[in-house]
Amino acid sequence: MKRILAVGVFDLLHAGHLHYLEQAKSLGDHLTVVVAHDDTVRKRKHEPVTNQDLRQRMVAGLKPVDAVVVGNPPNVPIFDILPQIKPDVIALGYDQEHAEDNIRTALHDRGHGDIAVVRVEGLSDDLDGTRKIIARILERAERNEV
Repeated sequence: MKRILAVGVFDLLHAGHLHYLEQAKSLGDHLTVVVAHDDTVRKRKHEPVTNQDLRQRMVAGLKPVDAVVVGNPPNVPIFDILPQIKPDVIALGYDQEHAEDNIRTALHDRGHGDIAVVRVEGLSDDLDGTRKIIARILERAERNEV
């Protein structure tokens, strides 16, 4: 069985998230998704709109997903979760700001050099990201179209 790992915030689930997870699942047999810990989201991005427990529950309800876990808080090394999941492949979203070569090097340095890192294709839609959706809502609110 080929195990795939996908990671993300998954705040305000949208079609881009579903597409990412469908693409990730197509790389193997079992897809485990790591939903970012609330403190990690706060540190690296923004205040989450939905909390990690709700995000975990929402992602778990998506058809391509076999298992979901909440990621480590920011004070715990991100790679510490790998022994629990045992992935063969880490699938990165098209817009995730991770450099594949840096991840491969870090995996190798930590004894996980056999894990492949693959960037999946994006969705060709103008509302494929949480920030884009929020911006559209704000634009419409300013024009009293909401």
